[in-house]
Amino acid sequence: MTPQPNPQAGAAVKAADRAHVFHSWSAQELIDPLAVAGAEGSYFWDYDGKRYLDFTSGLVFTNIGYQHPKVVAAIQEQAATLSTFAPAFAVEARSEAARLIAERTPGDLDKIFFTNGGAEAVENATRMARLHTGRPKVLSAYRSYHGATSTAINLTGDPRRWPNDIGAAGVVHFWAPFLYRSPFHSDSERQECERALQHLEDTIAFEGPATVAAVVLETVPGTAGIMTPPPGYLAGVREICDRYGIVFVLDEVMAGFGRTGKWFAADHYDVTPDLLTFAKGVNSGYVPLGGVAISGAIAETFARRPYPGGLTYSGHPLACAAAVATINVMEEEDVVGQAARTGENVIGPALRELAERHPSIGEVRGTGMFWALELVRNRETREPLVPYNASGEANAPMAAFAAAAKAHGLWPFVNMNRTHVVPPCNISEAEAKEGLAALDEALSVADEHTV
Repeated sequence: MTPQPNPQAGAAVKAADRAHVFHSWSAQELIDPLAVAGAEGSYFWDYDGKRYLDFTSGLVFTNIGYQHPKVVAAIQEQAATLSTFAPAFAVEARSEAARLIAERTPGDLDKIFFTNGGAEAVENATRMARLHTGRPKVLSAYRSYHGATSTAINLTGDPRRWPNDIGAAGVVHFWAPFLYRSPFHSDSERQECERALQHLEDTIAFEGPATVAAVVLETVPGTAGIMTPPPGYLAGVREICDRYGIVFVLDEVMAGFGRTGKWFAADHYDVTPDLLTFAKGVNSGYVPLGGVAISGAIAETFARRPYPGGLTYSGHPLACAAAVATINVMEEEDVVGQAARTGENVIGPALRELAERHPSIGEVRGTGMFWALELVRNRETREPLVPYNASGEANAPMAAFAAAAKAHGLWPFVNMNRTHVVPPCNISEAEAKEGLAALDEALSVADEHTV
């Protein structure tokens, strides 16, 4: 689709937004949202006709890109047939979405509880774990994000938790492995894995194993930095949880449905959790949908005991129809395989080549369509390009980098001192190379702030 400039319409959209829309995570008078006129595939555009290649996939959810015609048609067909229905009934779109998801989740995660998004999925997974075990505490990692509902934000390990923290929420944080900025002073992946597992076991011991209901981890942390776990870590967490009767929850809200080059990131590590949360890529974000995939043992807990949770729009027919169409498209077009191949053959090698030329790149890490560049002021000291949780003038180097990327037609994912490369999983090789060329230009601006 060729963008048609219409500045007057754009000004009206912007005026209505500024007058009435209250934006998340923002000081309302300090933001200037871009008015978006349309989107297709890997691109979106504004009302001036400027087109951007989206290296953010929205918020890492448009795994099959924008406006895929088969998914749009499925939503339209479902709206004409049965646009909505209460969750207590068996509805074809809901049943089929659950079946297709269960077929792809690891192990015996065969029961699907639908939510409206990822935060509610984490909220309900935590509730299930506490009810299943009869224990109050839940452990989660620093450098994590699990959502903005009450329990999910307490589980989160980044600064968005701070103003929302409830000290009595029963959440205990621990350090997960991250060799580049190791909290354990490790000098190898093996050492980092061993020390991280010992730290987790020590934390459980001092909290009291009989008080811990669950360990909640992002299989591959997303917003916090795309730190792929070292070999053996997730298997080690599984073993610790089994030994103490603790529920193991993997949060795949961002990493699931092809993002890492597998249907679920857990497939890379041959690990099956007791509960797995999902959202985002399940239907490419076309209609809000999330959920919890539940093991047989936990499902049995609620076989004759009512589960005390639910949502009015659980398994909404439009959202589930979008999920059915999305999963079928991913199968038909081998989107998961494409994500793996493009990551291995195009994105990964190109990012490593950029790291050889740009002193601002401290580390490249990722897999599939899930990559992060750690930007630094000094490679030797690994000092971040901007301080932790920087804002205002302190964040100027990252703001300048982001502005340069946008000027070259690339919409970047920027968080703290990192830029993430997370385009749609079905991005073409030509589009990927186009984005990488723009990223190359923008990194020259980041280089200006190195020492």
